[in-house]
Amino acid sequence: MITYEENIEVKGARVHNLKNIDVTIPREKLVVITGLSGSGKSSLAFDTIYAEGQRRYIETFSAYARQFLGGLERPDVDKIDGLSPVIAIEQKTTSKSPRSTVGTITEIYDFLRLLFARAADAHSYNTGEKMVSYSDAQIKELIITDFMDKKINVLAPVIKSRKGHYRELFEQIAKQGFVKVRVDGEIVDIVKGLKLDRYKVHDIEIVIDRLKISDNTDLDKRITETINTAMYSGDNVLMILEEGKKEPRYFSRDLMCPTTGISYPKPEPNTFSFNSPKGMCPSCNGLGHKYQVNTNKIFPDPKLSIKDGGIAPLGKYKNSWAFKQLDVIAQRYNFKLTDPISKIPEEAIHVILNGGNETFEVDSKTLGIKRDYKIEYEGISNFIESQFNEANSAPIKRWAKEFMDKVVCPTCEGSRLQKASLYFRFDNKNIADLATMDIVDLSDFFSKVDKKLSKNQLKIAEEVIKEIKTRLQFLLNVGLDYLSLNRGSKSLSGGEAQRIRLATQIGSQLVGVLYILDEPSIGLHQRDNERLIASLEALRDIGNSVIVVEHDKDMIERADHVIDIGPKAGKHGGEIISEGKPQDLKNFNTLTADYITGKREIAVPKKRREGNGKKVTLTGCTGNNLKNVSVEFPLGKMIGVTGVSGSGKSTLINETLYPILNAYYFNGVKKPMPYKKITGLEHIDKVIDINQSPIGRTPRSNPATYTGVFGEVRALFAKTQEAAIRGYKPGRFSFNVTGGRCETCQGGGLRVIEMNFLPDVYVDCETCNGKRFNRETLEIRYKGKSISDVLEMTIDEAVTFFENIPKINRKLKTIQDVGLGYISLGQQSTTLSGGEAQRIKLATELSKRDTGNTFYILDEPTTGLHFEDIRVLMEVLNKLVDKGNTVLVIEHNMDVIKMVDYIIDIGYEGGRGGGKLVAKGTPEEIAKDKKSYTAKFLKKELK
Repeated sequence: MITYEENIEVKGARVHNLKNIDVTIPREKLVVITGLSGSGKSSLAFDTIYAEGQRRYIETFSAYARQFLGGLERPDVDKIDGLSPVIAIEQKTTSKSPRSTVGTITEIYDFLRLLFARAADAHSYNTGEKMVSYSDAQIKELIITDFMDKKINVLAPVIKSRKGHYRELFEQIAKQGFVKVRVDGEIVDIVKGLKLDRYKVHDIEIVIDRLKISDNTDLDKRITETINTAMYSGDNVLMILEEGKKEPRYFSRDLMCPTTGISYPKPEPNTFSFNSPKGMCPSCNGLGHKYQVNTNKIFPDPKLSIKDGGIAPLGKYKNSWAFKQLDVIAQRYNFKLTDPISKIPEEAIHVILNGGNETFEVDSKTLGIKRDYKIEYEGISNFIESQFNEANSAPIKRWAKEFMDKVVCPTCEGSRLQKASLYFRFDNKNIADLATMDIVDLSDFFSKVDKKLSKNQLKIAEEVIKEIKTRLQFLLNVGLDYLSLNRGSKSLSGGEAQRIRLATQIGSQLVGVLYILDEPSIGLHQRDNERLIASLEALRDIGNSVIVVEHDKDMIERADHVIDIGPKAGKHGGEIISEGKPQDLKNFNTLTADYITGKREIAVPKKRREGNGKKVTLTGCTGNNLKNVSVEFPLGKMIGVTGVSGSGKSTLINETLYPILNAYYFNGVKKPMPYKKITGLEHIDKVIDINQSPIGRTPRSNPATYTGVFGEVRALFAKTQEAAIRGYKPGRFSFNVTGGRCETCQGGGLRVIEMNFLPDVYVDCETCNGKRFNRETLEIRYKGKSISDVLEMTIDEAVTFFENIPKINRKLKTIQDVGLGYISLGQQSTTLSGGEAQRIKLATELSKRDTGNTFYILDEPTTGLHFEDIRVLMEVLNKLVDKGNTVLVIEHNMDVIKMVDYIIDIGYEGGRGGGKLVAKGTPEEIAKDKKSYTAKFLKKELK
């Protein structure tokens, strides 16, 4: 029997659809909360337990600090006992910033920066020699030892290889009391008006002192003062020039090249950051790439003349200032605007692209006089660059981008860092070298590096290396061995992003914490699932409590304790229908238990569809990690694209195929990844992509507004007799505009009461009692119901209510068909689960009339779906294919994969080890493949 202290006790939870439930969750165990999509799993785990944990944490702050944080609403629960500090790893996508990389998300790159700032050796980028730095006492000692009985000049460098006349600088030096300078190797007196050739490159040093080194003790003080003055004027660098010699010797307090005298500032972690001005490459601002104008895109067809649109950004001739300038350029360089681009002189093309500024004379044949013309032209190339870099408008930037290519920055060669930062080495590798290694190679590097370091380096770096090794190991444990630290987070697949976040959180190795995870198996191939479960078990074993909201069969079977919420979804859920060890599940008569024990199952189809014999063929795909992949998509079938995480599925479908189809049918602007050609587009007439992004971010968004059904309902209410008499239009029935809505709560139905140091309280609006509309609007009724009553109906109730209005009924029926009959029409979209939001999107697309030749693309449609929900979803998708459409799903779920007609398996591994077509064919054909990871798991399902 578990004692009270070892449990988390939740009493009277009523958040969203939870029905005043009491639940006991054992601590320091792996607990899975499962149930149908929308049954209340996330309401219990995140909106009750996590929300209360967060609120208690905020409560520990002072009242002064809390006013800046904003209060957290207390979840609707009587009490929660035994709660530890809570960390949630939710289903949020990673940052899309080009500056965010695997290294920055996991913080491994931050530790690398610290390591290089403290323990790396600096080398000169001129000679490759190891840089040196001296204290003032060491410099003094070296001067006395090396130049004994010799005459020397002590110089302070002020200008290094720069153009200019420097008259003001010489005046300034003279004011400071110095009388001589060394200019380009020659010592000269500073005379009034001294200046240099402004177009030549110069080196200038101030002559601080001239002295002969001897044993004289009086000289000691003079040398010390000279060193201080030289260091001050020369920015921590001084030069000693022996009389009669040409080559000086350099000394510096900073890191310095002993031969050429170049110096680096003292390294800090920021020196190695591509997000800081101290470390970033000045040319690309730390992005590693630049956009460069491509002249072939400006002159796409050399046979065309300027008048016929030969300059693509300008188009065909029109009476504008740009074309008048081109006319002047044509007169200056003796060509006509009707000449083909290929016949225009090179100097003229140079001016057209890069601009010019000159005045010239032309003989006017008609008037017999000379006329002055002036070219003041910015140049097409410069104009495109300035619009791309400075314009605030997204369409203008997009227009400019059409004529540019993304190229690796020529200055830093993609490393993102400035020159000096790349010459700090740790075991002969700079920080960019380490960032480009695969995680597995980097881990190997750090496992052997201890033996190659000096005693001093090891003492400094020991703790940092230990931290890096721990974090790398965790990335290896969750199967991300193929990634590199410089991989942009923008290019990560959903599964990779989820596991990186998990690695970051778990890498901290905290103890006594309650972790709540929201379906960590999303986007994971069955092969990787084992590693993930092992990582969660390790987290539990060091003394943490782990709660996982999950539908995955393997995860449920490996849990210590399972809580099943149901029996159905929405209003019909919110109750604990079974709890206990996984093996106890079979004793309960629940949907989850039936699928796990095999009482119910998603049956394998008896026969695979033949399709319509047509196909779309995509050849030569090389985006991201794809290795010249060519693939056929047979039409009129359900196609499954499978493969381990990071193998290239999303690159092939979402980044290559979909943008091509979208551009072809709907003029989409997204540029596809590189490919050679595509054929067969004439066999389909539109493409629909249903992705995983949320349907709305504000409480005003709801299923009725998103699917468009609310517009039809408002139009219907406006047609009622009473509304027509009063002159009400559809806008009167909107809660987002003034007129019909309640102005006290502005159509929200709720009012926020600010409680200063306590969390804000939401109460029903006292004017409309939560109905959102004013009294006059609510007086309009259709079949006895007001517009507010309609919003409170569930989809199931609304289908019956509007059965005689085909336009409304068709849209509602599709929502019901995807298994969402339990949600209400006006439910806030912020309260919808991930699975529900995706199915509303699917229902919206399904309600549009299909042509029988539509190509649907779904990216992991089983996200957040229970076994029973998957069965309902597959029925809907099968109906689509039966009408002649093509449905393509990117999926890991074996219940879906076994039901498709044709599989395209990408692999073999993730990252660099992936990007190849492993196998293609029916599930039965794939199952026989010896090399495919998918085949191994598919074989079990087809038995």
